[in-house]
Amino acid sequence: QVQLVESGGGLVQAGGSLRLSCAASGRIFGNFAMGWFRQTPGKEREFVARINWSAGTTEYADSVKGRFTNSRDTAKNTMSLQMNSLKPEDTAVYYCAAGSGYDPRGYSYWGQGTQVTVSS
Repeated sequence: QVQLVESGGGLVQAGGSLRLSCAASGRIFGNFAMGWFRQTPGKEREFVARINWSAGTTEYADSVKGRFTNSRDTAKNTMSLQMNSLKPEDTAVYYCAAGSGYDPRGYSYWGQGTQVTVSS
């Protein structure tokens, strides 16, 4: 079992930055990816970024590429999402997850979510 807890959400003005963290308890296997997804009311949960736990390779949605940076610390079992140049359309509940792929259905473990609100 893997348990995930996000932190770091909040309210920021457009153009500002936030850093989200995800703390994992339990063993994360090397072939897992750790991902970030976000969701707004009435919309499906969408892929934001993911990182291969063992290799550290990262992938991003086009909408955040160049603005968000995903990283992990395998010794501390934590993952972070540095979000810069935030836009109002980045407003959402952000979730970290463990699994594979880009589809939320490929992820078995989820955190509780943290709200990010970007004001214009």
